[in-house]
Amino acid sequence: MLSGPGRATWTAGALMVSAIIILPAATIAVLSLKGEESIWPQLAATVLPVYVMQTVGLMAGVGVLSFVIGSGTAWLITMYRFPGRRVLKWALVLPLAIPTYIAAYCFLHVFDYAGPVQSALRAIFGWSRPGDYRFPELRSLPGAIGVLSFVLYPYVYLTARASFLKQGAAQIEVARTLGAGIPAAFRTIALPLARPAIVAGVSLAMMECLNDIGAVEFFGVRTLSVGVYTTWLGKGNLAGAAQLAAVMLVFVVGLIVLERSGRKAGRLDTMSRKEVPLSGIKLQGGPALAAAIACAVPIIAGFLLPAGVLLSFAFQRGGLLTTQAFGAAAINSISVSAIAAGVILLAGLFIAYAQRLARTPAVSVAIWLVTAGYAIPGAVLGMGVLVPLAAFDNGLDAIMRGLFGVSTGLILTGSVAALIYAYSVRFLAIALGSLEAGLGRVAPSLGAAARTLGRGPIAALVEIDLPLLRPALMSAALLVFVEAMKELSATLILRPFNFETLATLVYAQASLDQLEDTGLAALTIVAVGIAPVIMLTRMMSSVRR
Repeated sequence: MLSGPGRATWTAGALMVSAIIILPAATIAVLSLKGEESIWPQLAATVLPVYVMQTVGLMAGVGVLSFVIGSGTAWLITMYRFPGRRVLKWALVLPLAIPTYIAAYCFLHVFDYAGPVQSALRAIFGWSRPGDYRFPELRSLPGAIGVLSFVLYPYVYLTARASFLKQGAAQIEVARTLGAGIPAAFRTIALPLARPAIVAGVSLAMMECLNDIGAVEFFGVRTLSVGVYTTWLGKGNLAGAAQLAAVMLVFVVGLIVLERSGRKAGRLDTMSRKEVPLSGIKLQGGPALAAAIACAVPIIAGFLLPAGVLLSFAFQRGGLLTTQAFGAAAINSISVSAIAAGVILLAGLFIAYAQRLARTPAVSVAIWLVTAGYAIPGAVLGMGVLVPLAAFDNGLDAIMRGLFGVSTGLILTGSVAALIYAYSVRFLAIALGSLEAGLGRVAPSLGAAARTLGRGPIAALVEIDLPLLRPALMSAALLVFVEAMKELSATLILRPFNFETLATLVYAQASLDQLEDTGLAALTIVAVGIAPVIMLTRMMSSVRR
């Protein structure tokens, strides 16, 4: 660990990076306080109650349903042995590869009034009018809760299963010898021990609900995220949008507090080295079939159905595989995501290395602020990035006009740089987590030895740590790249004029009920998203070993 000027330099650098990351949230807070005095009462009397109620209802519903699906399947996979389990245990993670807006449109395509399911029912039973039969209304809050839960439950499944795998068999066996069955042991022992991990998973699923804009719009649910987008870009009311965004930040703070409180007991589920891991109970007959079906249903609903719809679109519109729109969107997505991944890796590596070299409270605060950036919803992030960049461009233009009589125009606003900045704010936490874990496996004594031989911190990082960090760097780059490819909300607001990514192209066509024309683009996003899923399954296997 450094001391003196070197320590102060790394601490100052970490604080500078965190200030850049937290700038969008601070901008929203300032804008919400500077709005017209009549805005808050007007919002409270008109749209705010609806936005808040539907946002709370969506987050609560998805949180509960994701908990039931994720923790239930994680316990079945961990505790029991039944046919198909080896495939199901990794396939349960696959819905993470499906963006929520794509899943929403695919469900509506299949189950809406004009979809194949209701069309087949009308043909079989001779129904001719909607009043002849009753079918659940998908374009509603319950419909959005169901579809989003089938896509987001893997957050809970991953954290819950990792916790169950680290629990020893002794507690469960003691409960069974005292007469408690497996369900009772799950309810009274395994679930309380896994509570911190499950709370973290549920918090992540709820954060994704708060960030979502495409899926909820398709379902007709008026959440705060949709409200920010429509109030600002649709109605041109920046003050009202900023104040709605401030309400969203309150939700974000609440979710962060919930997740942090769950971590306080994070070591309760850790298994002693002398304990025997759970061995599993073999099921046969009806119970085995029921367990397999219970694990297969989320996979079918969350992955196989949307992927099947996209495959059918791609085959039906095979002539559009080489269209200019798809090619341009693919190039834009890949290039922007790759640049963002590089920038984020550099920033994340700097922060992680600063934590190792200068363990000060200031660096800890900087890391907390950087981590909180992931929780900022895309609609809020878009506004928080665009306003300061526009102010910078306008200020620079005024200076250049005054000094040289030259107008610089808009340099950063509406540029790829704005997108990269937004991606950095949102996804730096992902890279930082991977890099911190990687540095944790590198002995600090190696860098200290290099510095005693005359190498500075940068030289020690390049010559010693970076070669050892190669797996962590690759995984961090891949995760950030995939998340940037899938990001929709911030991209819709910040992209340059006539600049389409795969995500915005799919969203635009789906909004026009023409997703069939971009089936290949949507399928490409899903295919790219499978890569981190494979990484996660390998991580789960290493936890088991």
